[in-house]
Parts: sequence; C-alpha cells; structure tokens
Amino acid sequence: MPTNASGLLLLDKPQGFTSNDAVAVARRALGTKCIGHSGTLDPMATGLLILLVGRAATRLQERFLKLPKVYRAELYLGTDTDTWEAQGTPLQNLPVPPLSMAQIMAAAQTLTGPVRQQIPPFSAKKINGRKMYDLAREGQPVQDRFNTVQIDGWEDLSFDGKDKISFTLRCGCGTYVRSLGRMLAQKLGTTGHLTALRRLQIGPFSVEHAWDGRKLKTAPREEIVQWLQEPAI
Repeated sequence: MPTNASGLLLLDKPQGFTSNDAVAVARRALGTKCIGHSGTLDPMATGLLILLVGRAATRLQERFLKLPKVYRAELYLGTDTDTWEAQGTPLQNLPVPPLSMAQIMAAAQTLTGPVRQQIPPFSAKKINGRKMYDLAREGQPVQDRFNTVQIDGWEDLSFDGKDKISFTLRCGCGTYVRSLGRMLAQKLGTTGHLTALRRLQIGPFSVEHAWDGRKLKTAPREEIVQWLQEPAI
C-alpha cells in the first residue's frame, strides 16, 4: 500500500548493511520508491545514514551530500588490504617503526586542509557508468583516480604504542576515510588499513538522535513513520 510519508529518517546503520540495502528495505516498508540517501557508508562502517523520503526530501539530496561529516576510526598499521579496510584481502606486510604521539600528530597535520586523496579501487565511484568495485571484483585494471577533499581536522588521536591508531576526522564531502587512514600510515613509514569506522555526524545531524537501523527490516510502518522529521538543513 503506498504511503504519503515524507521527511528525513536518521538511521544508525549496522555493520554488514549497505546504504543501498537500507534504501531498498525502506522503500518496501514505506511503500514508496521515492527514497534516496545522504552519502554512502561502506558495509563495514556503522553510524549515521540519512534517508530522504518523498519528493520534498529527495529534491534536497545534493545539498545533503555536500554537508561536512565527522567520523571515528581505528587504523591498524603494518598490513595493507585490497579494500584498505578489514574486510579486504591482505596484500603486504611492512614493519611499523617506533612511533611517538608527536610524530603521529605531525603526520596528521600534513593531511589537513585541501588534500589530494586516491579513490579506493573498491568504491562506488563510477567509471563509464560502472562502479569501481564491480570492475575491481572482475579483476579489470583500473587507472588510479584521485580527488581533492577538505580535511578540517584530526581530533582525539590515540596510539596503543604498537600498531593501532584511533582518531576522529572532520572532513568535507567526497572524503574516503580509509584513504586518509592509509595515507597517514604511509606518512609514518609503513602501511595500514581501517579496522573500524563510524560516522558520527552529517552537518547538524548526529548519530545520537538516529533510529536503530537493525530494526528497519522488522519494524511496522507506523513506527518508522514516527521517526521521520522535517527535511530542513
């Protein structure tokens, strides 16, 4: 049965659930095809995903995509993977040199402001209409692609003294946190991949006010509708 539901649905996306999965489930649950989202989260990542429900909300999609974002991440040093995160296939191991917090903070500072990042081969970025991760899974060679993003700051940096760095990243649209994590590892003389990633904020919207995305597949329509809010930035 179609619905006239309209607005923003703030989800706390669980791990293993893609952004497109969330959109597909919401379309079935709410009985409407007019649903978009505010920016892809990788399957490994958790945290804030904003679904835009109805025409009034989806018309604002480009504005939502351009909002700044805040992430919390964990970086494991010494091992690289093909996806630059924990669900990928390990590629190489490099030694991790002795590091101090001062060195880590200085390296992060060099990755602040406008930063030219490599787009991960396993990403939803399209080349000639095809997503890069589809090409990568088929083993097709893909030329390295880059874009320039705005990194506003690295906060709450911590280091376990061995091989794990945790950080909060404030960044602009188009940022691949796994790319920035890999770049940080390279600045420190080794390699690395993300083992955890959580989106905390999109513009003024916080994951603290989001609905548990694990409920999306089973919750009745009425409960989902109650969580919709006005599509205003």
